[in-house]
Amino acid sequence: MTRGPILIDLDGQDNARPDAAPAVPDTDAASQAAAMQRLAVVASHRPSRLARWFWSLALLLTGFVVSLAAWDYVTGLLARAPLLGWIATVLVGLLLLVVLVIGLRELAAFGRLRKLDAVQVSASDALVSNDLKAARSVIAALNNLYAGRADVTWGKAELAQRQADMLDADALLGLAETTLLSPLDARAMREVEAAARQVAMVTAFVPLALADLITALTANLRMIRRIAEIYGGRAGTLGSWRLTRGVLAHLVATGALAVGDDLIGTIAGGGILAKVSRRFGEGVVNGALTARVGVAAIEVCRPLPFHATPRPSVTALVRRALTGLFGTA
Repeated sequence: MTRGPILIDLDGQDNARPDAAPAVPDTDAASQAAAMQRLAVVASHRPSRLARWFWSLALLLTGFVVSLAAWDYVTGLLARAPLLGWIATVLVGLLLLVVLVIGLRELAAFGRLRKLDAVQVSASDALVSNDLKAARSVIAALNNLYAGRADVTWGKAELAQRQADMLDADALLGLAETTLLSPLDARAMREVEAAARQVAMVTAFVPLALADLITALTANLRMIRRIAEIYGGRAGTLGSWRLTRGVLAHLVATGALAVGDDLIGTIAGGGILAKVSRRFGEGVVNGALTARVGVAAIEVCRPLPFHATPRPSVTALVRRALTGLFGTA
């Protein structure tokens, strides 16, 4: 029990006021990285050689045991009931046929992705050396890549009509960009905007644990796969995951996944939203990071590097994606 009032010496700070004290930092929000940053670091991390050996051997052993068990089951069933044994044999054969078709499709998907990479490398070399012959070879590869595509019919016709007038590699590849790839770029950017909007909405409005991580993973995998399909890649399941890991590893290595307050503040009033609601601020951040992943996927999957047309702006993409979602953009 105290006796009388307690005096606290402020060391001469007579003008100290509670309203002038600095704000208490939100340590919980500061300690938690955005979902897309965590996802990028995890997905881009390449496992060690020992871990790859472990999972490879575990997969081989599991497949061997399952195959041996299926063989014993079918042969035993043939001995006990021949009719049922033949039915099981046919079903197992159909299953193996489906697995073989899936494997061939995955190999074809990897081949299409390698073809996109080869065209992009050839186009970059032709631009650097200003080699008109190499540029014409790139145009021929583009025509083969988009053979049978109805959505680029007008662009192919316009390119075929005007390419004879182009006398240097820069002009010829620039014509291919503006005529053939412009509609594909517009479709790819709409996919990026849709993915950024979805990730931002789930992060802001769904207060479930790991919901933002799961949504970011599925939305980015789907976005990258659709972007590859737009540019002619049509990546399979394994190809999509490999492409996604490559894109995220590139972003982590270049530091492009760091989002500062300047970017948040320019998009949908994110700076104010982050002070009003931490989850709204994280929604804007995750949407912006998804847009950056989408732009990187466009650069990876696009058969021609950005030269005659400007590179997509992340700020513009996120502003269009989040307009009206968190207020005035």
